[in-house]
Parts: sequence; structure tokens; C-alpha cells
Amino acid sequence: MTNVAIVVHSGYGHTRRMAQSVAQGAAETAQVQLLEIDAEGNLPEAAWDTLLAADAIVFGSPTYMGSVSWQFKKFADASSKPWFAQKWKDKLAAGFTNSASMNGDKHSTMHYFITLAMQHHMLWVGTGMMPNSAKAAQREDLNYLGSFAGAMASSPSDGGVDEMHPGDLETARQFGVRIAQQAARLKKD
Repeated sequence: MTNVAIVVHSGYGHTRRMAQSVAQGAAETAQVQLLEIDAEGNLPEAAWDTLLAADAIVFGSPTYMGSVSWQFKKFADASSKPWFAQKWKDKLAAGFTNSASMNGDKHSTMHYFITLAMQHHMLWVGTGMMPNSAKAAQREDLNYLGSFAGAMASSPSDGGVDEMHPGDLETARQFGVRIAQQAARLKKD
């Protein structure tokens, strides 16, 4: 069976909820491990072995001040150990983010994830979804934020985790399905 690892930092719970949606979708056809970066920017030691065994690694972070959280950055810097030995080479990579604003410079976070994946010589998986950008589009539609690079969500700064837009969460779930399918396809070849 395909193994998908989701490594995520969540400051207020919104990005964790996205991670859970990605995991739900991926779990339809793969084994999934949700690995949380703690408030100090650390992963449990065993999580590094989980990442090594994964066929796909999915990165998740809120977008703070136009990029990943410092906790995620600390994780990324610590990944220089597997980088040096090319331990993640040819694994699939994907990413997702959340911020309060509709734009919020989330694409900068996606580019950060893509750069990290390219540093590790990983293979990037985008959403595979067309945006809902017609006049008739509704906020609850799939991929309403129109991201091709990875799943994006917008959660009002004064809104709780339970108030996240269902369309954003469904976009994340379907993105998880795609990641697991692509990982299985690559593993088969």
C-alpha cells in the first residue's frame, strides 16, 4: 500500500483542519500519517523515519507575513540531514496553506514548498483542478481560490476552525485523493 505523510504546522487549528481533510482524501487509497510540527518547530524523532518511509510527503503551513510559519521553516532547515543524503529524492511532494485574506500571499508559501521539494529532488503534484472563476461561482465551490500549485484556504481572522469554508475543505480532501492516486501510480511504475 502507498504511504502518504503529511507534515504540518498549525498556529490556530485551521491548517490542521485542512491537513485532516487532505488525510481523509488520501486515506481512501493509502496509509496516511499526520505529523504535526509543535509550537517550538520540532517533529518527534520517529516522524523523521515516517518521512523516510513515505512515498509522498505533503507540506502544510499557514501563510504568515507572506510565507511559511517560522516553525515550518525550522522543520525545513532540519530537513537538510535527509537532503544531504538525498533520502527524499524522487518521492512525490505536494502542499497546502491557509491564511485569513483571500490572497494573503499564499502563493509565496506554495513557492516555498515547491522550492523545498526541488531542493530534495522530489516530484511536485498540483491540484489537478480547474478554478471556479465564472460569474456564477460561489464561495463554497471547489477550488474557488483558483490554485493550481496546491490546496489553498481562506479563513477569516476572527473565525473559528468550525467556520472554515466547506468548499476549501472539500478541495483539500479531493487534493488528498489525487496525491494518493499519483503516489500509487508512481509506485506501480
